[in-house]
Amino acid sequence: MPLKCAAGPIQTEAIVKRETALLAVCVMSLVIPIQAQAPQRPRVLARPMLETSEENSQAMKNDEQEHAKLNPKAPPELSRFAFLIGKWSCKVELKEGDGTWENLEATWEGRFILDGFVIADEYRMTTLTGELLVLGINLRTYDAKKKTWNIKWLNGLGGTWVDLGTEELGGVKIDEKGITYSMKEPIASHVFTRATYTNISENHFTWLGERSDDGKAWEKFIVIEAYRSKN
Repeated sequence: MPLKCAAGPIQTEAIVKRETALLAVCVMSLVIPIQAQAPQRPRVLARPMLETSEENSQAMKNDEQEHAKLNPKAPPELSRFAFLIGKWSCKVELKEGDGTWENLEATWEGRFILDGFVIADEYRMTTLTGELLVLGINLRTYDAKKKTWNIKWLNGLGGTWVDLGTEELGGVKIDEKGITYSMKEPIASHVFTRATYTNISENHFTWLGERSDDGKAWEKFIVIEAYRSKN
């Protein structure tokens, strides 16, 4: 009797397992055709980040090239300041009140704006520790009818405009040695500043600043050596 009683549950368990397996096979046979008939969603392939980066880089290059062009209809005299176009890293020497010279750093970035009729060049000067001292932008145009330059400096930190190279102060003088013009100082301790661009080449130029109180006797007080940035 114990053997008969034990055989009953074993046979029952085997039957249940067999029926469960058959049911699973039936369900799978139904699911597979349904999946085959279901519409397949289109596969969306992610665009490589490299491609996006290359496109952005090309767009930036196109933008830089577009802003590096003198408009053919603009006065050709404007090209005399075209050497400023691009990005420059600068080493600065500034004469202090006690006669010593302080080393500073600066960046200078120029571009054509307003469809190539105007040059805008931004200047930023800091201490070696990064303290911002000067931040502004020059706007340079040429009046072909009057044959005069219109150059203005916008002091971004002070919110003031300064006219550069006015006819009153002798205008803008350009020759084979370089470019020179003067300005009245609105906030400096001296009255006039004379700016001279020399040693102009494709990858370097020198900006010399001289100061005066009477417009006759001049003293060098700042020298900027600008080198074209590689990036």
